[in-house]
Amino acid sequence: MTLLFQGKVEVIEEHDEFVRTVRFTYRLPSIIRLNHYVKIRNQSYIRFSRENIYIRDDFSCQYCERRFHPKQLTLDHVIPAVQGGKKNWINIVTACISCNQKKGGRTPAEASMRLKSKPIVPTWLPKVQVKFSYAQAPDSWKEYLILASGF
Repeated sequence: MTLLFQGKVEVIEEHDEFVRTVRFTYRLPSIIRLNHYVKIRNQSYIRFSRENIYIRDDFSCQYCERRFHPKQLTLDHVIPAVQGGKKNWINIVTACISCNQKKGGRTPAEASMRLKSKPIVPTWLPKVQVKFSYAQAPDSWKEYLILASGF
């Protein structure tokens, strides 16, 4: 919908469902066409974000080494901000709430806690790949899938 409002796509087919705002009702797009080719940029730069840190650290606490749901994780400064620690890839790790509270405003050494692994700047992140069969595709897609496959 954002791309539509920005004028970057053309709606080819619509679903029977609607998106409503306070003033307007829009049919939900099913098939869209980009108005301009979008070049995929070089993936050598990984954006520093909470989600990407969780991915880098495998959704695991870097102190107790257990895996958690993202809602049960926090971000921890290895060198606390009050001691001059920066907010960057090599100073931020994933920690469970319990370990983060135990560590507090201390370094891991001061808190007698060991890091599972040294934080690094990632060079890659897993790509999300959506797979579905022709039978699972919405009916409005099937004509375009046949055209795209060359059958």
